[in-house]
Amino acid sequence: MQAFAGQIARADWENYEWRFAANSHRILDLLEEAGVKATFFTLGWVAERSKPLIRRMVNEGHEIASHGMAHFRADEQTADEFRRDVADSKAILEDIGGVAVKGYRAATFSIGAGNMWAFDILAEEGYLYSSSINPVKHDLYGLPDAPRAPFYPRTDQAIPEIPMTTVCLMERNLPFSGGGFFRLLPYSVFKWGLQHVNRSDRLPCIFYMHPWEIDPLQPRIADAPLKSRLRHYLNLGKTETRLKRLLSDFAWDRVDRVYSSVIHPVAGTGPA
Repeated sequence: MQAFAGQIARADWENYEWRFAANSHRILDLLEEAGVKATFFTLGWVAERSKPLIRRMVNEGHEIASHGMAHFRADEQTADEFRRDVADSKAILEDIGGVAVKGYRAATFSIGAGNMWAFDILAEEGYLYSSSINPVKHDLYGLPDAPRAPFYPRTDQAIPEIPMTTVCLMERNLPFSGGGFFRLLPYSVFKWGLQHVNRSDRLPCIFYMHPWEIDPLQPRIADAPLKSRLRHYLNLGKTETRLKRLLSDFAWDRVDRVYSSVIHPVAGTGPA
């Protein structure tokens, strides 16, 4: 979504072909075939339009978590706007899914040094963890100096942050979590990175992807900048095959279960 934010206004989302549900159901099919449970960071806007999909996720044992309401960057919101956004999305997802929402991921990993107050608000609104920081240097996001393992970003230890997976080479963090990098790098290199983190750093890995990344037939946005088109459309036809290999080569599970040792209920902040 962020790649085409300059070409497609949120007010026009309804005017485009709705492919999200079919792509998500395909991912659910692949997870079922592999016997894997996952966490789906979901927009409230999407959940309201795909209630059967959300209920399938819950019924099949996956975790539902919040991605905000409509992909507004957290660093472009005031504290009050952010609070409404995370509260509304949590309420919608819990109402549709019938289960407590524990986790949050900021759109485009947009929590950084300038809006660390977001963690206080998340805790106050009943969230138990965030997975919103990518400890890399990037033109759209990134907090390169952030820890590479789960950490508490606030001194009161309200909720933990579970950062994206990186490989540290020559004192620089390289992204190995998914998205465009999963489509860009040769699969053998991406697999090596995850194995390195498992074996050398003795850490579990986070892998993420978007439903549109297994949809090579999606319409093209012709007037988008070249960089955006390269990021979005690169190797879409290879993603599903690579995903099947990834599900087979590693053991995967929901975020709330993999990181259960650092995710704890916060007294007085809502459902646990």
